[in-house]
Amino acid sequence: WGYAHCYTSEDERRAALPAWLHEYNHHRPHTACGNKPPITRLTNLSGQYT
Repeated sequence: WGYAHCYTSEDERRAALPAWLHEYNHHRPHTACGNKPPITRLTNLSGQYT
């Protein structure tokens, strides 16, 4: 994220972080998680228990 794109300012780089984190944790498959995104490993998400 920080090096994959040439940002014109620190503010621009910081503004890009939340979207990158969401993609990385919610959509990008990880081999350590069985090719699922890390969010699938959480067991204490709000509303998960009924």
